[in-house]
Amino acid sequence: MNNFEFYNPTRIVFGEGTVARLDDLVPANARVLVLFGGESARKTGTLDEVKQALGNRHVAEFGGIEPNPTYETLMKAVAVIEQDQFDFLLAVGGGSVIDGTKFVAAAVNFDGDPWSILEKRGRNISHAIPFGSVLTLPATGSEMNSGAVVTNKALKAKLPFASPLVYPAFSILDPVKTFTLPAKQVSNGVADAFTHIIEQYLTYPANGLVQDRFAEGLLQTLVEIGPKVLEDPENYELRANLMWVATLALNGLIGAGVPQDWATHMVGHELTALYGIDHARTLAIVLPGMLDVRRESKAEKLLQYGERVWNIREGSEAERIEKTIQATRKFFESLSIPTRLPDYGLDESSIDDIISQLERHGMTKLGEHGDVTPEISRRALEASL
Repeated sequence: MNNFEFYNPTRIVFGEGTVARLDDLVPANARVLVLFGGESARKTGTLDEVKQALGNRHVAEFGGIEPNPTYETLMKAVAVIEQDQFDFLLAVGGGSVIDGTKFVAAAVNFDGDPWSILEKRGRNISHAIPFGSVLTLPATGSEMNSGAVVTNKALKAKLPFASPLVYPAFSILDPVKTFTLPAKQVSNGVADAFTHIIEQYLTYPANGLVQDRFAEGLLQTLVEIGPKVLEDPENYELRANLMWVATLALNGLIGAGVPQDWATHMVGHELTALYGIDHARTLAIVLPGMLDVRRESKAEKLLQYGERVWNIREGSEAERIEKTIQATRKFFESLSIPTRLPDYGLDESSIDDIISQLERHGMTKLGEHGDVTPEISRRALEASL
């Protein structure tokens, strides 16, 4: 196991009816800007519930943050904050809203071009406005981590950043808030959480026995409940478990002290930036191909993953690895998520553009070994034709 430091300052307030805790969690004299996405937060009554819980504080709203939050929209929020001097932000939504709020918190009064926050991956962040979140879509884990991803429409760029200054102060997780989600968003959330775990687990053995067992348990839980949460949308226990798995999948715990991959995510980001495909669906496209072309370097962990998560124990090593990769693809498809480029109207001619974007953004040495070159990424995409 590698040396590591683990610190997570986010307070999790979990359970039904916990939105009312906002009155305790937000400073009494705060000037609060509530950031959200589309109108679903208003239509479901969550926005009104949030505002009621905030009581007599000065509260305003900023809506319209996209499913892949754009730099252009987020900079409008920055302007509102700087003009009206809000000093506390509250994200109400899923990972995209929380990601966007992280960027906004860091970009307010930033000394320089705020886009450089993304270009420098957050290393130049020196301050951030405090913020909390009310999670309505379990998927990204953004409610309990220090990372985010933002898209620049003009540049057709989708870039990640991270900073210890953008951990949420708190996150409220009420599983009831997920009952009204469209099935597509729920299946995306399952796939997103699943791939987050895979990126931190399916690398090479590092003697991180605790991390491996944690990761495998989370993967097994998603395999068990994934189809069920779609079939029974108002089952509180299923939704509660999905919500907590998605948070644990990317709060830093299972990735501490072990190698991490993230090549699938970097390639997936380019698919979203170029073609607008849902983030989770890009992962379902890319991951099986990535495992296919990198099966040799990942052989030991692929065999472990196949045995412990999918109970694949029979056959030669090559046969078990093949069965394991196919089981992963079939799991995504069991969630009604297509896993092939042609399913999204793309063909071999699209791959050149994706590879060009990876090269443009410096994504040429990806993966746990830094050996995922543009050629390897190309082969992974070709495996998903």
